[in-house]
Amino acid sequence: MGLSQPPYLPAILSLSLLLAGCSSSTTTPCDASMSGQRCHVERLLYRNDMLQAKLLIASGDLDNYELANALLDRAQPYDERGEVSFYKALLKIKEGPQVNEVLPLLEQAADAGQPYAVALLYKIWSEPYLVDAANPGKAQRYQRAYSGLDVARSGYPSFEQSLAVVDNLLAKPSALASQQVRR
Repeated sequence: MGLSQPPYLPAILSLSLLLAGCSSSTTTPCDASMSGQRCHVERLLYRNDMLQAKLLIASGDLDNYELANALLDRAQPYDERGEVSFYKALLKIKEGPQVNEVLPLLEQAADAGQPYAVALLYKIWSEPYLVDAANPGKAQRYQRAYSGLDVARSGYPSFEQSLAVVDNLLAKPSALASQQVRR
């Protein structure tokens, strides 16, 4: 008899990969007018806002999305890597895909080097997802763009790992997984 895994395990694994994957090197910019202490505080608040927003989005509870959006708005001025735009796009998809708003946000995030945005743009144009028809040329362009990202050169997350994270972020969480995230 083999061991079975709990139904919420994939969601928890994806969440941990998501939270650890691409944000660890993100720092807020400090301009000349900010003291060292003030800059440090701004960095802490940015990281806190992003972490909270990611957890609220990952919960899959629509009631949490307004707060997640407010946290993302507050983090926006300090975002250098496109995380805010990516998570705003993810929120729009989860609220009911607004493709005309989602694609520009994803493009902005991809331009800033956000790997999950590049992976999601690949998914959109290769499957198709959210759009009416696949565009293999665009899909291939995003796959090539991923290979030029810093994370691709470091090997983590790989393109395949980023696609898996994106798929899990887009999936509806099970009730049990949502309860586990809230605890």
